[in-house]
Amino acid sequence: MPARLVFVLLLALLGWLQAQLWLGRGSVGKVEAMRVELERVTQANQQARWRNEQLANEVLDLKEGLEIIEEKARMELGMVKPNELLVQIAQGKR
Repeated sequence: MPARLVFVLLLALLGWLQAQLWLGRGSVGKVEAMRVELERVTQANQQARWRNEQLANEVLDLKEGLEIIEEKARMELGMVKPNELLVQIAQGKR
């Protein structure tokens, strides 16, 4: 009788382990679904990083471009901002 009881307990334990493997919290199906979701989120994050990098480069180009335009307008055309006073110092011949 004890051998039969041990066999039944081991069989019950095996059944419980199989149930956990296929139906439990960390089951094969749930792990696969989480793996697919992780891949989807990883791709979305990569696309967002790429777009953020593009936008940052665009902002940098616009900032630098405006600074260059302003500098050229000041130096070559003598332009000034509103309420700004332009002072030029003429160098005499010696």
